[in-house]
Amino acid sequence: MTRAILLAAASGIALTGAVYADAHSGKSITVVSWGGAYTKSQVEAYHKPWIEQTGNKIVSEDYNGGLAEIKAQVEAGNVTWDIVDVELSDAVRACDEGLAEELDMSALPDGADGTPAAEDFIAGTLDVPCAVPTIVWSTIFAYDKEKMEDGPTTMADFFDTEKFPGKRGLRKSPKANLEMALIADGVAADEVYDVLGTDEGVDRAFAKLDSIKDDVVWWEAGAQPPQLLADGEVAMTTAYNGRIFNAVAAEDKPFEIVWDGQIWDLDLWIIPKGAPNKEAAMDFLKFSTGTQALADQASWISYGPTRKSSSPLVGSYDGKPDLKMGPQMPTAPDNFKNALQNDFEFWADNQDELNERFNAWLAS
Repeated sequence: MTRAILLAAASGIALTGAVYADAHSGKSITVVSWGGAYTKSQVEAYHKPWIEQTGNKIVSEDYNGGLAEIKAQVEAGNVTWDIVDVELSDAVRACDEGLAEELDMSALPDGADGTPAAEDFIAGTLDVPCAVPTIVWSTIFAYDKEKMEDGPTTMADFFDTEKFPGKRGLRKSPKANLEMALIADGVAADEVYDVLGTDEGVDRAFAKLDSIKDDVVWWEAGAQPPQLLADGEVAMTTAYNGRIFNAVAAEDKPFEIVWDGQIWDLDLWIIPKGAPNKEAAMDFLKFSTGTQALADQASWISYGPTRKSSSPLVGSYDGKPDLKMGPQMPTAPDNFKNALQNDFEFWADNQDELNERFNAWLAS
């Protein structure tokens, strides 16, 4: 795991001697997230301003998602993480299994325009009692425009290795892969979970994955798909949309996102049950889910803020005034035409069973 203590010097914040001294005597919290461009966006928008405002310290850790490490810490009574960025289905499971602290949603700050938090967050996103959402993100697929002139435009194209030869990158998980497989097989986006909720639908999804299994390069960490494309190891790969955007905006990579069939989702903060610095973690959570912090994050990465009051404050990509961030968001109208929201209830109920089947399928 990557560990970095983000102190005044490490974060590049210009501080007076007095505040720097406070930073060394303040509290330290461990913030766990996904690494790469995503964690960088959090460091710039959340970590640095909070450190400067409070004089506290942050230990930043990366992980690859899931609840295994949180569960192990809670069950051992040795919790070392204070706040963790999780996917929605994992937030629901963490609540159901008693792995996360219940949160007082009334303590969240109003929007910058005075709108109460309960009305300011996108409808339905505050429904999990132990999690507060930060961003809307999506799993998409992408390709290198310089290596493919007439590139793919639909999810069906991703699975068509005759028309578009070459390796495919897929996350080593059933989540999103099964949904994309059904969309590619002709299932309408709004019917995917109805189909996937049947044995026949699961069989159909795996059969579609079978059609490209021999051509798949599996990835686990979010940083891998852009590298797979850059190295020419795959012709196309699924990826988190912000990772591809970062490769284009920050590294001038010639990558193109295909939004058709995108699976969109939320990321949320949870505080593990028994977190050693719960009070400071809650202060950080409130700060980082305020209007300005969420808008600031969206200037670093193309994930949409979950507060309505943040959207008007989202500007251009940092360092590139001509690169407006609004059209880069998963929820931009042109990108959202054939989108599917991840059904967190489906995955909370079926993840263990489908993980087991997926692992058996991989080994077969």
